[in-house]
Amino acid sequence: MTQDRLQLAIELARRAGGLLLEGQGTRLRVSKKGATDLVTDYDLKSERMLVAGIRSAYPDDAIMAEEGTGSDSLGGAPGQALGSDSGQAGAAEHLWLVDPLDGTTNYAHGVPFYSVSIGLMASGRLIFGVVYDPNRDELFHASEGRGAWLGDRPLQVSETRVLEDSLLVTGFPYDIRTNPNNNLDHFGDFAVRTRAVRRLGSAALDLAYVAAGRFEGYWELRLNPWDWAAGVLLTREAGGMVTTFSGDDKVLGGDETLLATNRLVHEQMMALLGQN
Repeated sequence: MTQDRLQLAIELARRAGGLLLEGQGTRLRVSKKGATDLVTDYDLKSERMLVAGIRSAYPDDAIMAEEGTGSDSLGGAPGQALGSDSGQAGAAEHLWLVDPLDGTTNYAHGVPFYSVSIGLMASGRLIFGVVYDPNRDELFHASEGRGAWLGDRPLQVSETRVLEDSLLVTGFPYDIRTNPNNNLDHFGDFAVRTRAVRRLGSAALDLAYVAAGRFEGYWELRLNPWDWAAGVLLTREAGGMVTTFSGDDKVLGGDETLLATNRLVHEQMMALLGQN
C-alpha cells in the first residue's frame, strides 16, 4: 500500500507541476498572508487538485496542506500535532503533508525556481517524500529504508569534509522584519567561513539539493511541516543528517530549527550555529 501511495504522490506532483507551469508568466492574483508571505491563485488551484486526488484514492487518510484546502483539523501547533494523537489527523493512520507551491514569492515574480512537495507519515514516521521541480523536470523521491532518487538515479550526499570548502543554502522566516531571531546573524557567520551561501527560495528544493550532493548543508528557522517533510527524508535516505540546531534528530516537534547536511560538516555547522 505504501508503494501505491508513493506512485500516486509522484503522479500528483507531476500534474501539479504542469498546472503551475501553465500559470507561470501569466497575470496572477496575489494576496498576502503576512508582510512577506504571499499566496497566488495557482497555490490554491494546485492544492485543490492535490487534495482531491488524495481524497479520491484514500478517503480515510489525513491531510495537512499549506493553504488549508481540505486539510484536516490538527489541533495545537503543527509540530506538536505531528507527534500527537489529538485531532482528526492525529487519529488517522496516514498523514499527508502537502506544499502545492513551495517558492511562492519566486513564482509570483516570475522566477522559475519553485517546487511541489508531498510527504507521507505513518505512526509518527516519515514514510516517503516527493519533491518535483517542474521547470527542470526533476523528480526527487525517497522511501524509508529504500534510498533517495532523482528519477531512476540514486542520490548520495557530497563527500566534502570541511566547512570552508562547502556550498550552503538557507532561507529566512516570514517574520524577518519583526523578529530579531531572523537568521541574518547566522547568514553572515557562514558567508565568511564557507565557499558561499545561497538563498534560493524553496526549502523543499534546498533539501533535495543537499540529498543530491549539490549543497553540503542547509539550515533554517521556523519552517512548517509541509516545507521540510519530503526533503528531510530525501536527505536522510541519501546518507545525510538532519537535526535541530541543538542536535536533536526528532525534528517533528522540535525547537523550530532545522539543520540538514552531508553528515561530514554537521558538527562544524552546529558549532557555528551555537555561537549565537
